[in-house]
Amino acid sequence: MRWNECVRVAFCIFKYFPFGGIQRDLRKFADECLRRGHEVRVYTASWQDERPEQLDVREAPVKALFNHTRYERFAAWVAAQEAADPSDLVVGLNKMPGLDVYYAGDSCYEHKARTQRGFFYRRSGRYRSFHSAERAVFEPHSSTQILTISDIHTPDFRRFYGTQPERFHRLPPGIEKDRRAPDSAEARQAARLAKRTQLGHADDELVLLFLGSGFIKKGLDRVLHAVKALPPDIFEKLTLYVIGQDKAEPFRRMATRQGIARRVVFYDQGRDDVPEFLWSADGLVLPAYDENAGMVILEAMIAGLPALVTRNCGYAHYLAQAQAGIVLPAPFEQEQLNRELVRLLTSPEREGWSAAGRAFADTASLYELVPKAVDFFEHFAALKQGDCQIRR
Repeated sequence: MRWNECVRVAFCIFKYFPFGGIQRDLRKFADECLRRGHEVRVYTASWQDERPEQLDVREAPVKALFNHTRYERFAAWVAAQEAADPSDLVVGLNKMPGLDVYYAGDSCYEHKARTQRGFFYRRSGRYRSFHSAERAVFEPHSSTQILTISDIHTPDFRRFYGTQPERFHRLPPGIEKDRRAPDSAEARQAARLAKRTQLGHADDELVLLFLGSGFIKKGLDRVLHAVKALPPDIFEKLTLYVIGQDKAEPFRRMATRQGIARRVVFYDQGRDDVPEFLWSADGLVLPAYDENAGMVILEAMIAGLPALVTRNCGYAHYLAQAQAGIVLPAPFEQEQLNRELVRLLTSPEREGWSAAGRAFADTASLYELVPKAVDFFEHFAALKQGDCQIRR
């Protein structure tokens, strides 16, 4: 197999919906594979979107009372599909047996189970299922190659499973260029005012963003506590927009209990105008419990939007190095988040943070994740076929 030959790539993902992070990555990987002349199929247990004609989407007819049981049945179904009609390369965006390549968009489950859960949790069927799926990818006897988007969780995988270091392959970030702020100050101000007018905000009001699916692990509860703690003069000018596809009702109730519901707007089915929100807001906050990368951090930076994030986000170091916002140290303290949120929204440092983020947008490697990943797919497919003449 050579670079210019067709590779049949099969992607595996438990759930596909339009606004999830790994779901967006899947579509970009598939589009780049198709652009290079490869064939693409997608195995999934749930597809919640229109089905593009050029993709061979195969939805598994599997049901179960518990998600972990459903995912086990999905993996078995994929194995049967591949036995009957093999692909050249099987790429997983979730952990499961039988993968040639795993795109590591999530953190180490075993680490969380041992540090954030109790003894009895590790005796549950859910634990056994997810641990087994993760072990199938990372154990030393596995041949699965691992593409990582940050190094933050690689030591955890190696500690718990003994994974060989040569099986990890680091990818650069892959921001969508439509997040970049307009070039001129006049264009940036015009974009800001246009969206604010549409949303009903004056220029002196404060707009705060929380972006991304996965409200629990990304720390939305921490954000609501911090909004509640704002000084009255800031609180009365603020609107928090929560944008992502997830279950919002528990957080709506939390906002109501705290008396801040009138200052919080939920778009829990996502939005397709995220760049306009980035350009019109005053700050982004991501106090995550667990975030392998945090693409929204880089998106905010290149949009010129100051951000406040926790250090355990994989991409937090970019924010710190560029001096484009605030990184909270570990361990997390709610009182510190409360104080730093005031700083994020009112500090005279804001102009410098914004300019630093916009300058960071000229870093070419920020946009290379997808082509580099597909280079790896081609390389691993060639190795699988016994053709080692292709260079990495």
